[in-house]
Amino acid sequence: MIRSLSTAATGMEAQEKRLDVTANNIANVSTNGFKKNRAEFEDLMYQTYTTPGAATGASTQSPTGLQVGMGVRVVSTQRMHTQGDIQQTGNPLDLAIEGNGFFPINLPSGEVAYTRDGSFHKDSEGKLVNADGYALASDITVPANADSVSIGADGTVTASVPGEKEPVSLGKIELVSFANPAGLVARGKNLLGETASSGTPIQETPGANGLGTLAQGSLEGSNVKVVEEMIDLISGQRAYEVNARVVKAADEMLQQSANLR
Repeated sequence: MIRSLSTAATGMEAQEKRLDVTANNIANVSTNGFKKNRAEFEDLMYQTYTTPGAATGASTQSPTGLQVGMGVRVVSTQRMHTQGDIQQTGNPLDLAIEGNGFFPINLPSGEVAYTRDGSFHKDSEGKLVNADGYALASDITVPANADSVSIGADGTVTASVPGEKEPVSLGKIELVSFANPAGLVARGKNLLGETASSGTPIQETPGANGLGTLAQGSLEGSNVKVVEEMIDLISGQRAYEVNARVVKAADEMLQQSANLR
């Protein structure tokens, strides 16, 4: 009887984590390049009273055995790297990745982080940086007197400069890919970090070897679907309530046992 209390408690705790994940998805519905997470569950240990196939007589066996589970836990959160909606902004420094890949970003610590958020700006030196001032690893610097900046689908960056008949080349923006992008660790600020599970980054030209292309003047929105998250929220809430009812039922049964004379 006591086992049912602890088992139901694991179910309540797991559903709490599931709702935490759903709440974070909904909170980031307007975050550029955000990828939704999904909680994944696994059952816990089992107490085995009779092993399947155990002998029940001289020539008979138990077809199924007798096992009682001890609950559930959230074992991982899976980041879903599906494409978010592309929204046109008209800002020439806004970039959206259409397909696979990440922008590499240089951190002040010397590390490199990765992002799908292509909302770039110019710093005081004309370098392309993200909203936190971290420089794009491709090291693109826009001249102060540039009239316009053009970024091609393959990452080629050019600028129209007064006095120059032809556009001036500023370099090329490259993307990186990973063997297992779901293995990247979230670091906040729209940044992801490399781990042993993700594999090492492979840097390539946009459009090459399965990488996506760049769309100038556009941003990739979050891939969170509010309707789907609301359904998951309701499902998690109901699952939590059912587990709470199991606790209540077990408590009532214990009370009945305690009242026996």
